Amino acid sequence: MAQRTERADALRNREAVLAAADALFAASGSPHSVSMDDIAAAAGVGKGTLFRRFGDRAGLIGAVIASRLDPLQQAVREAQDAAGSSPRQLVLDLLDASLRFKIENRNLMTAAEDAGLSSPYQAEHYGWWHEILRAALERVPGVHNADFTAHALLAAIRADLVAHLIDDQKMTPEGLRSSLAAYIDNVLGGSSGPPGTRKDA
Repeated sequence: MAQRTERADALRNREAVLAAADALFAASGSPHSVSMDDIAAAAGVGKGTLFRRFGDRAGLIGAVIASRLDPLQQAVREAQDAAGSSPRQLVLDLLDASLRFKIENRNLMTAAEDAGLSSPYQAEHYGWWHEILRAALERVPGVHNADFTAHALLAAIRADLVAHLIDDQKMTPEGLRSSLAAYIDNVLGGSSGPPGTRKDA
């Protein structure tokens, strides 16, 4: 019984830490300003608990990103299983979904880079996005190297670029999504249809 209570307490602490870190990064004007002390205090746990559970700041940020990505990845899987989308439209929808995630979580994603997760290619979620996008691109006529094309398209929505365009260049999220759709058309050739016709616009 004591062991079960301990496991429940550990789970509650983990969820409290993830929620606190998520909220702090979302509310912060600068991802650099959110410390482990801040997160521990907001979650109501000792800083030692954070290091025991997540290893370091990079590990904690990675866990927050994973928790935020879970529902999005599930939605993408369900969209894949649904009939009706052409491979070309699926590519557009996948990249648009990833871009929207980067826009909404750009402080968190920038914090990941600052914490030593600067190479997105080493992140588990990058491998997932690349594989699902590569599989869709293989079904698009005229794409000769789906693996490289997937990498190139994902490079267009790196978190640091998204943050720069929105926060520094003052580009609107809608403008960025529209520009991405146009870029995909240029890469794939032809037209995927105007952004306003997308079912998620």
